[in-house]
Amino acid sequence: MTRTISHWIDGAERPSTSGRTAPVYDPATGAVTAQVALADQAEIDAAIASAKRGFDLWSGFSIARRQSVLFAFREILNARKGELAAIVTAEHGKVLSDALGEILRGQEVVELATGFPHLIKGAYSENASTGVDVYALKQPLGVVGVISPFNFPVMVPLWFVPIAIAAGNAVVLKPSEKDPSAALWIAQAWKDAGLPDGVFTVLQGDKLAVDGLLESPVVQSISFVGSTPIAQYIYETASRHGKRVQALGGAKNHMLVLPDADLDLVADAAVNAGYGAAGERCMAISVVLAVEPVADALIAKVAERIGRLKIGNGAGQNGVEPDMGPLITAVHRDKVSGYVDIAEADGATVVVDGRGFTVAGHEEGFFFGPTLLDHVPTTSRAYTEEIFGPVLSVVRVASYDEGLDLINSGEFGNGTAIFTNDGGAARRFQNEVQVGMIGINVPIPVPVAYHSFGGWKKSLFGDAKAYGIHGFDFFTREKAITARWIDPATRGDDHGGINLGFPQNN
Repeated sequence: MTRTISHWIDGAERPSTSGRTAPVYDPATGAVTAQVALADQAEIDAAIASAKRGFDLWSGFSIARRQSVLFAFREILNARKGELAAIVTAEHGKVLSDALGEILRGQEVVELATGFPHLIKGAYSENASTGVDVYALKQPLGVVGVISPFNFPVMVPLWFVPIAIAAGNAVVLKPSEKDPSAALWIAQAWKDAGLPDGVFTVLQGDKLAVDGLLESPVVQSISFVGSTPIAQYIYETASRHGKRVQALGGAKNHMLVLPDADLDLVADAAVNAGYGAAGERCMAISVVLAVEPVADALIAKVAERIGRLKIGNGAGQNGVEPDMGPLITAVHRDKVSGYVDIAEADGATVVVDGRGFTVAGHEEGFFFGPTLLDHVPTTSRAYTEEIFGPVLSVVRVASYDEGLDLINSGEFGNGTAIFTNDGGAARRFQNEVQVGMIGINVPIPVPVAYHSFGGWKKSLFGDAKAYGIHGFDFFTREKAITARWIDPATRGDDHGGINLGFPQNN
């Protein structure tokens, strides 16, 4: 009998009674390995009510007690990260080393969160006016919702959850129904670390669960990562219901290659950033803008490297870990294949074709081979839309300015990179490009935890980026307090008297 992946409510797994489920696959074999529960309204209400009880308790804990739980969670995550990586690979399909890398980048945010006492301090101004002090307090929001995508089932929740919990909030996490088990592992780790029941809740589900979080009057904020259409829907719906929102959307990331660049470095970077995690990254490089005359030489180098890539079961075969695993579902594989069809029909040259790719012994798996396209028209949907698969497009441009204009005219503004040995050109690029995260000879410029992650334009909805200082500001709200205490030595001598004018400082 196929197991059912359930919710985590009140500090324990809670079997679903909704009667609704969705299949969970092993992408490498195509086999259904489990069913995930899809919450009904009663379960949504129960999850949020549990989180409210958790917040009422947790927000009263001292900073020292909260910090001890954060440190304990960090140690559990570090000691047992291998088993969590195996869960990610089994349901997402990415190779084990990539799954482990995802966990380690999430752990950076956990480590940032352990230092939260310094980051949620208020401020104090003594004698702002005669005998009057003004000070500010930072307090938690309450119950907060996190909606995470399938491509990073550990890292993305850890962008938000540790900071929210450190600041005194209770979190309801709605993971992707495509790879839901990692969320339960994280929930158990929080419990083992000493987090009180209800402070971290996992609500499995589909759009009904999402809308339940967006519309609940108890939930104070929503944090989301996913495609741009869904991010916009999340932002508009949650904002309409009075919530704070940070909704990170899709991307079409370009790499601008100047003629003076080291082409071996560029080729390595393009392959790593284009095909890592089978291209299922919002920070993947999708388009190489090659400033002529470098395109032919660069394409040859990229194609040669593609020929050396090993594609297979992310868990390894015969003791060997591949470089790239399968895509998440058959539906997504076919969607990616459709984009290659579109590019070819629009006049692009298919240099390396990943359509119809199979792995021996895993013929039913959701594999798609690394694909390299040349002469991709900028009017093609294969250029303008996010493919989210291992498809790298080369667009030939005549100059730096032409390449910059293509990047800036796009609707997305998540990440970009420039490869050059000219410091002046790189400096000009970082100032002129209209993108939130920029790499200079770095292909995947994901900021470290003490900075913040987020793009521009249709890659970010809301005012707050993920983690870093933005994260602590997002999960707290400030009270400004103006206080006057009568000096007992002069009590009654000067109360100020009656004055209906607007208060002035003196």
